Amino acid sequence: MRPPSPLLALLLSLGLAIGGDAAAAPPDRRIALTVDDLPWVPLPSIATADALPGHRRLVAAIAGAGVPVVGFVNEGKLEDRGQIEPQRLQMLRDWLDAGAELGNHSYGHSDLHAVGLEAYQADILRGERQLKALARESGRPAPRWFRHPYLRAGRSASDKAKLQAFLSEHGYRIAPVTEGNSDWIWAGAYLRLEQRGDTRLQARLRRDYLRHMGAKLDYYESQSIALLGYNLPQVWLIHANLLNADTYGDLIAMARKRGYRFIGLDEALRDPPYERADAYFGPAGPSWLHRWAIGERKPAAFFAGEPRTPDWVLNLAGVESE
Repeated sequence: MRPPSPLLALLLSLGLAIGGDAAAAPPDRRIALTVDDLPWVPLPSIATADALPGHRRLVAAIAGAGVPVVGFVNEGKLEDRGQIEPQRLQMLRDWLDAGAELGNHSYGHSDLHAVGLEAYQADILRGERQLKALARESGRPAPRWFRHPYLRAGRSASDKAKLQAFLSEHGYRIAPVTEGNSDWIWAGAYLRLEQRGDTRLQARLRRDYLRHMGAKLDYYESQSIALLGYNLPQVWLIHANLLNADTYGDLIAMARKRGYRFIGLDEALRDPPYERADAYFGPAGPSWLHRWAIGERKPAAFFAGEPRTPDWVLNLAGVESE
């Protein structure tokens, strides 16, 4: 067999090199994990003793997973009849011991659109007292992240600008969300099954929940590529509840199987699109990807195809729709 000509050999080697580089460069999938409504979603409407088993499972899973996480605290959940309940405060120390960073989610999980800007700002300041004390106690920096309850961020550009100035003055940066998933609906259904003792259907719900969460990751990756031309570092939102206590490790494994690498919130927000203005002024709390798409006046078809919570889960949770 005759050897290839020098020109053909060069072209073949270039083709192999280019092909090899392409094969060796997997998509850049990074994600920052955040958890809302600490120390536990159903508090203060349940006894502390009833919250502790699930809480302990969740913080153990967080410590075991070893991925960066920011937990957003509602300090109102720490109180019983107006007094700080020591065990609930210890729950926040458990998060710190598990390696989490704590952020401000307002004292009473206030809805900006309902209470107005002045009351909302007061609730933010009321929601940092124990956070600052814990930071001093543990030798950590003061809390620096704020997340809007319900992801309702303002009904006008003026209110958003005033809130941004207020947060900056008090050392906070907004923690956006790009990967929303309505996990609270699934969690409500799961809790009802727990109360019934229906372990068989709980197992089915956990399996379907993981598939749903994976489908949401895929959807928002495709949305990012369609809007920005690449998959930006995503910011994932889940809540401190029993369902996530029982699936946390599986959620991490599912994301990793898809090629995601877990990063800190700081690293994610260094990506340039996070400097874009939030152009959404409606009543809901959509992904920041969709807020940016609204700012670009994308047609309704752009938003199509988002995975939805199935009817059987909605019915179990007692919720009509997402």
